[in-house]
Amino acid sequence: MKTTLTRFATAAAVTAVIGMTTVGSAQAEDSGDPIIIPIHNWSSQIVMSNAVGQIFESLGRNVEYVTTDSQAVYESVRLGDVHLELEVWEGAFGKSFREALEKGGLHDAGDHDAVTREDWWYPMWTKESCPGLPSWEALNDCAELFATPETGDKGRYLDGPVDWLKHGKERAEALGLNFTVINAGSAAALWAEIGAAEKDKKPVLVFNWTPNFAEAVWPGEFVEFPEWEDGCDKDPAKGPNKDALYDCGNPAKGYLKKAAWDGMEDKWPQAYCVLTKISFTNPQIAEMAKLVDVDEQEPDEAAENWLADNEAVWKPWVEACAS
Repeated sequence: MKTTLTRFATAAAVTAVIGMTTVGSAQAEDSGDPIIIPIHNWSSQIVMSNAVGQIFESLGRNVEYVTTDSQAVYESVRLGDVHLELEVWEGAFGKSFREALEKGGLHDAGDHDAVTREDWWYPMWTKESCPGLPSWEALNDCAELFATPETGDKGRYLDGPVDWLKHGKERAEALGLNFTVINAGSAAALWAEIGAAEKDKKPVLVFNWTPNFAEAVWPGEFVEFPEWEDGCDKDPAKGPNKDALYDCGNPAKGYLKKAAWDGMEDKWPQAYCVLTKISFTNPQIAEMAKLVDVDEQEPDEAAENWLADNEAVWKPWVEACAS
């Protein structure tokens, strides 16, 4: 864990980069009003938001953080109630993002280098009991392995929190899966489910995603559902069940985008420039999550430490916008 002195050194390093900015440049033009950054309920997004906020603060910008629903945030960005979103996951939030884009008021601020996937997942010890995996068609043959007193003779699948809108129940119904879908209260509840099953190597099926720290702690696989087709979430003709939606898997190589309020570039041109340069990789995002979920650091501290350890990553973003 870094000392306070180290964290001050991080801020000083950022300030040194900003010192290259000439008087009267974009830095001086940025508004003194706070840049409002939304916070959601998974660790990488919280740490990333704090890291970017700390970079903005070292540019001399004011920053505020607000807890915001991860689906409704795109309407908030569109209206300028918050000013950006740093993790637009294609599988989870692509639909809400596209709907907001169509209304106008926000725009695509560029992609991260990271490639995402979000779907039903199991640790590798589960496959030992259900060798037909990762095919989704093996699930019904093994449903009793996942049954709990809560689900009776049906298997139990622990989906993400309700506000992530993962449509696990619709998926199970559309594909005729003998599973009861339960929503976790938080990302932490998903990790607790896996951890509790690990001791006895109990088969377990949960919602998971990449990038996050879990893939390094618990090797596993995603269930391979029918391949994603554009429109599978709104056109029953897509996917194998012509009478239902959500009968496809999520995109296996999804994007991770940033979104920005249309007014951000004019109001905070330098901060906006930095936002467009930001691009995190899968390992970098997994490390951010690990600092909180494994190392038990507070998100702001984790952000400070990540910045201190990764100056070569973020300094070029700031330098590119310093004149």
